[in-house]
Amino acid sequence: MVSTVFDYIYLGWSVVGKIKYGRYLHAATTLQNGKILICGGKSRDDTYIAKSAELYDPLSKSWHSVADMNHKRVGHTLSTLTNGQILVIGGHVDKSHTLKRVELYDPSTGIWTPTNPLIKARGEHAASLLNNGQILVAGGHNRNSDQYMNIAELYDSSLNNWTTTGSLNYERAIFTSSVLKDGNVLIAGGENRVRILRSTELYNVSTGNWSITGDLITGRFNHTATVLEYGKVLITGGVYNDKGESLSSAELYDPSTKIWSPTSNMNIPRDAHTASLLPNGKVLVVGGYSDNTPTNTVELYDPSTETWQIIDSLNIPRAYHTASLLANGSVLIVGGYDTKNYLNTVELYSPQ
Repeated sequence: MVSTVFDYIYLGWSVVGKIKYGRYLHAATTLQNGKILICGGKSRDDTYIAKSAELYDPLSKSWHSVADMNHKRVGHTLSTLTNGQILVIGGHVDKSHTLKRVELYDPSTGIWTPTNPLIKARGEHAASLLNNGQILVAGGHNRNSDQYMNIAELYDSSLNNWTTTGSLNYERAIFTSSVLKDGNVLIAGGENRVRILRSTELYNVSTGNWSITGDLITGRFNHTATVLEYGKVLITGGVYNDKGESLSSAELYDPSTKIWSPTSNMNIPRDAHTASLLPNGKVLVVGGYSDNTPTNTVELYDPSTETWQIIDSLNIPRAYHTASLLANGSVLIVGGYDTKNYLNTVELYSPQ
């Protein structure tokens, strides 16, 4: 078997075109052909929710519009199924309405088709592709009833239906969800009506039940979670109080001991950022808010030394953008918000 070793020379960021509509809080996923699909989010102004979708071709480095979703949405999730179709789930349509509606995008036809709805409407939830091909949807916030949720559901693409599974121990939204090496799912942090959460939970795919695992050292939401090559989970940043102040701290979860331990702090406190696992095992952390101010700073985490390195900055500060790892090891950063503008710029981080 031939293995490829990626030796990174940091070449900085390049601007690679623009999306048609500036947007943030949108969703992105990678198609099986390597193209990147984005859809929804806030656009134009804070009251305008988009239903438009766009597709990026890494070979030509170009964007083009595809068919609109049937429903506008923000706070939704986007997942690539094992059959190649794309599932968009839930989300909010305004400040008081949340969707149960679910759609399928077929890359071969470019068409969105409504499919069976969620059992419970939700946005700001998490969706995870399980090793058996099902999608696990957990938690979230229902603005119709102003309820934070602990209910979880499973989508089976072969049957095109939703079934309930075990409920979370705590209601939560804006948390992270990570599929571990053993196939079980770890969720961490988030917020609910009462508090910013330190609690973390494990979903057992065999039993369909959730169990409490070790608490985070610091409660947080709007953070990131990355499963490292050797199986530990890296949590970075997030918001830790009601003033919107950002964390620089990072934590590691060890699935073998179910314990969280501190690792080195990032150089810059941040939330609403992105974190991408690179082919060389390092983690690229990009942008976000730093205490309510957008930042263009970028850092690399080296799991072998548990250290952070500041590297070349984005051209434009941004938060609530998306980050997609391309087949060649580059990272595509799309859209975001800088407190004044709904960004249509796209930047590419190109290691060599």
